[in-house]
Amino acid sequence: MSRLVQAPPKFLHQEWQLSNHSQYHKAEVQRSQSEQLILESQRLVKEIERSTRLSQKDVNKKLDQRIEDIKFWKKELESKLEETVNEIEVMLTYKTRLEKAIESCKEPMNVAQQCLLEREKRVGIDLVHDDLERELIKETEVIQGVSALLQRTLEQTNEQIRLNRSIKYYLEKDLENKFNAQKIDEDCAVLTNNTPEIHYSNSIVKPVKCPVTPGDWEEFSNANILKSDKEKKSSLALRALIDNLLQQTASDMRKQQLDVNRALQVRIQETKNTKDKLEEHLGKVMEQIRAQETSIDLLKKAITEKEGPIKVAQTRMETRLLRPNVELCHDPAHYRLIREVQEISTNVDRLEETLVRAEAELRGLVRSQLSLEEDIQVKANTLYIDEVLCAQMRSSVAINTF
Repeated sequence: MSRLVQAPPKFLHQEWQLSNHSQYHKAEVQRSQSEQLILESQRLVKEIERSTRLSQKDVNKKLDQRIEDIKFWKKELESKLEETVNEIEVMLTYKTRLEKAIESCKEPMNVAQQCLLEREKRVGIDLVHDDLERELIKETEVIQGVSALLQRTLEQTNEQIRLNRSIKYYLEKDLENKFNAQKIDEDCAVLTNNTPEIHYSNSIVKPVKCPVTPGDWEEFSNANILKSDKEKKSSLALRALIDNLLQQTASDMRKQQLDVNRALQVRIQETKNTKDKLEEHLGKVMEQIRAQETSIDLLKKAITEKEGPIKVAQTRMETRLLRPNVELCHDPAHYRLIREVQEISTNVDRLEETLVRAEAELRGLVRSQLSLEEDIQVKANTLYIDEVLCAQMRSSVAINTF
């Protein structure tokens, strides 16, 4: 039993002292390390506190700068949006002017075509391809050309309005995004360490799929502004074109209208002069007809009046044949009666021949009368078409500059 229980080993005094010194040293080292850690912790706390304040201050500064950048671009975008909206309104006004100008082409075209149609109702020799008809045809061609040109310009205007509205949409979208971004950054800027709404968020550690650099951000808005400037420049050029086009087309139509009206008046006056001359000749023919009829009556009377003398002469010759015997001689009286009958017969033949010629001439004069009357009627019909129908229709046509 005494062998199983052994007394603990005993250390030397030197070992005891060495052990105590070792404990002193360990405690001193541990205390020194702890003091250093405490000092380092205090320094680190101050350093981190300072760094955090500086970082937060820098973030606030960056947010303020970002807000100012957003405000700057918002102001630029708002200015361009206002210009674009105004340009759209102006272009809509120009569109209305073009539509009115196109609509105003219809009446002159209808009148010109109606004049051409009415003038097809001229008859006889008056159905002529004259200067007036050529000017009317030219007028329809001018109006058709003007209308087609205005229609193409209207299509360009509609396309420009569409482009302006498109850039307006992008500017509004960009402004909306800027407004939301400014509101978010302003909300972030007013946050402090004591704000109740602050909280931890794990979503910030997630990587952004499509990062946008500040350069990209500025370039996006700048591109919208450049597009706005480009479309405004295009709109200004198109408006200048429309102004010149409306002036020029109205001037061209007015010039052609004056040319047609001038040709119409010349043709009316020419027809009137011709009709007057025809009527003058008709008067002379009628007068000649009356004179010829009087001459025919005179010839007929003269022929009738010769019946008595020839009957007397023939009766005398017949009666003298009853003389008896030797008294039935060819004396001077007998020969004179023969010559008288011959003279009267010859004169009657001459009168009848002249009568035939006079009656033929009368028939010719009557034919001339009918021809002149018909031609005068043709001229009257032409004057009615040109002076009454066409002139009245054209008097209501007004070429306006829109």
